[in-house]
Amino acid sequence: MRIIFMGTPDFAVPALRALAEAGHEVACVYTQPPRPAGRGKKLMPSPVQVEAERLGVEVKSPGSLRNTEAQAAFAALGADVAVVAAYGLILPQAVLDAPRHGCLNIHASLLPRWRGAAPIHRAVMAGDAATGVTIMQMEAGLDTGPMLHKVRTPVGTKTTGELFAELGAMGAAAMVEVLADLAAFPPEVQDESLAIYAPKIDKAEARIDWAQDAAVIERTVRGLAPFPGAWFELEGERVKLLLAEVVDASGAPGTVLDDDFTIACGSGAIRPLKLQRAGKPAMARDEFLRGRAVASGVVLS
Repeated sequence: MRIIFMGTPDFAVPALRALAEAGHEVACVYTQPPRPAGRGKKLMPSPVQVEAERLGVEVKSPGSLRNTEAQAAFAALGADVAVVAAYGLILPQAVLDAPRHGCLNIHASLLPRWRGAAPIHRAVMAGDAATGVTIMQMEAGLDTGPMLHKVRTPVGTKTTGELFAELGAMGAAAMVEVLADLAAFPPEVQDESLAIYAPKIDKAEARIDWAQDAAVIERTVRGLAPFPGAWFELEGERVKLLLAEVVDASGAPGTVLDDDFTIACGSGAIRPLKLQRAGKPAMARDEFLRGRAVASGVVLS
């Protein structure tokens, strides 16, 4: 097929690569424009742009697709289908209708659960037993279109970062499978009664609330790892908690219970496994404690 690919972050790169390797003609790649990054705020191309340039594919980065000029340029590409994966712009109806088979989205959840911007984070934080990828036909609503194919994986103790990588690869394989025989994947209308929204992570959610149950805090830590990272204050210093385990202990919420950095929660306790101080690399608990001793009885905030 002649494909327009639309995506921006690392999550989308495996799909672009897989479609090219499957023999499809990638006519053009749409991605977000380069953004300032790093201490020098140098403009950096998106991961999808880097991959597109490696493949020798034309790249477009319009600020909007709402104007008639951008829509005409999109339609002029004469695509059979557009494949969308975490692109970052709303697609107006004229764009959705332009390709012969419309626009197919790789969405990182088992729709209709977790529509919206942060489906992987929300699945982990909610304690879902499984998550996955849905290939869906896009329409004007937010992730409301008919579903063509689903693949799933257990969440277990995976972090959001680990699931991003896993689901990116799964989504790539699923899209290649669908495009190999579109007729074999009849659309299924989503059950609106099962729909749940996955809002973007708010910065305020990243601060750990020690009054919560230990299991909830542990899921929050995994759900926010590696970005934006759950955090707490230790004697005025902000520390990110990237991995923790639930342990059988109790005390006043936020209180360090022993020299092994066991922390009391509203119910139960957790023990950090991986932490990160500001400006420092992530490190295991033992290494952290060698550089920053934490006495029993200290109260975290």
